[in-house]
Amino acid sequence: MAQPQLKVSPINLRALPSQKNLIDRAASLSHKSRSEFMLEAACKEAENVLLDQRLFFVNAETYQAFVSLLESPVNENLGLKSLLKCKNPWEK
Repeated sequence: MAQPQLKVSPINLRALPSQKNLIDRAASLSHKSRSEFMLEAACKEAENVLLDQRLFFVNAETYQAFVSLLESPVNENLGLKSLLKCKNPWEK
């Protein structure tokens, strides 16, 4: 069984009483502590921000490997072909 990681990096912030109450109510409904709830929410938003990046900087070798993958022939995917032939659920 893996050992749980020790949380050693504190994150401090100040909030209005109304914000604290809102977070506490939501955390309680989620059966989580305030810290668990806030850390989970902050990490989800951080991932969304990072995934939303549209500009990537890479070296020439990495760029060429990417272009090669884009230009390589597509393998036939019979499952995808079959799926695309099906009617959409809202069309049935």
